[in-house]
Amino acid sequence: MSDLDSLFENNKRWAEAIKEEDPGFFAKLAKQQTPEYLWIGCSDARVPANEIVGLLPGDLFVHRNVANVVLHTDLNCLSVIQFAVDVLKVKHILVTGHYGCGGVRASMRDGQLGLIDGWLRTIRDLYYEHREHISSLPTEEEQVDRMCELNVIQQVANVSHTSIVQNAWHRGQSLQVHGCIYGIKDGLWKNLNVTVSGPEQLPPQYRLRPLGQA
Repeated sequence: MSDLDSLFENNKRWAEAIKEEDPGFFAKLAKQQTPEYLWIGCSDARVPANEIVGLLPGDLFVHRNVANVVLHTDLNCLSVIQFAVDVLKVKHILVTGHYGCGGVRASMRDGQLGLIDGWLRTIRDLYYEHREHISSLPTEEEQVDRMCELNVIQQVANVSHTSIVQNAWHRGQSLQVHGCIYGIKDGLWKNLNVTVSGPEQLPPQYRLRPLGQA
């Protein structure tokens, strides 16, 4: 028996269950995708995007990477954001971290892991910036969890600073960037209340004029 046989069997049962509930589901899904949400989350296998927010395939456009980082040099992430905003016209970008994130924890330690160290460098910089606040928390778990929240808040800013998002606002497109965090221990998805809905909420040095405007 192939190592994948159980997965193929799981898939058959899943597809059959969906079709029993809605016989036309896959036919409708094949015609188009019209999600209102882009999820930017962590690659952690314990954080299944669709299930967490109770949405079916087609309802959530998803990008995941280690520690839900948005870098202005990451063409993969930026391409996903651009397609979601300009083509799919999503109305909400959900930057979602999770408590106990291994990537965030690694950025707070001095051990080397390899290539991932470079990827996590911006979180390490963020940790250094907030080191006094973080060190005031009594336990390592609380320190890591607070850094997970601060990382989400920073990534919301990074998304909002992109020309992709700001040009959408200049066009009058309805678009909000939200910061959220998921608790693996309780399964709850929490709003960090750092929603950005327009360029007026950004610091002046990060606001971009519309294209062609002198």
